[in-house]
Amino acid sequence: MGKANRERSYPEAPLVGVAGVVVHEGRVLLIKRGKEPGKGEWNLPGGLVEVGETLKEAVAREVKEETGLRVAVGDLVMVGDRIIRDEKRRVKYHYVLLDYLCMVESGELKPASDAEDACWVTPRQLEEIDLPEPVRHVLKRVEEKTLGFREERRMEDERHNG
Repeated sequence: MGKANRERSYPEAPLVGVAGVVVHEGRVLLIKRGKEPGKGEWNLPGGLVEVGETLKEAVAREVKEETGLRVAVGDLVMVGDRIIRDEKRRVKYHYVLLDYLCMVESGELKPASDAEDACWVTPRQLEEIDLPEPVRHVLKRVEEKTLGFREERRMEDERHNG
């Protein structure tokens, strides 16, 4: 698919972005952004939705482009926005962001495309990384959903086995 012809900085309207919260073996995938906004920040892999592409197709494409991994895109975790203003308070960047839970299907992790680096991070390591607050919020939401599911399953297993 061709790149969309639209300005990211000082847009005429908000742009739609997606991200993948890729979870594998108790760890989450982070990328170090290679471009603005947020160049050098650790973040979730993602980018803009292209014309004619579904949200889930965009998530899968962006994760593959940035990390080399093929993922199965699951449920929507969170909807948010990111608005960044310049020194004159004009809107420099405005994104509507949709974050999806993803599971690895295949591939080898290697940063590519817009990512300077990519790595798997444990919950304990997340505490030591300087992450944007919206990313922390999304990861907390995923952790709550995942742990809640595990607790439900444990209780169900106890009822059947107990």
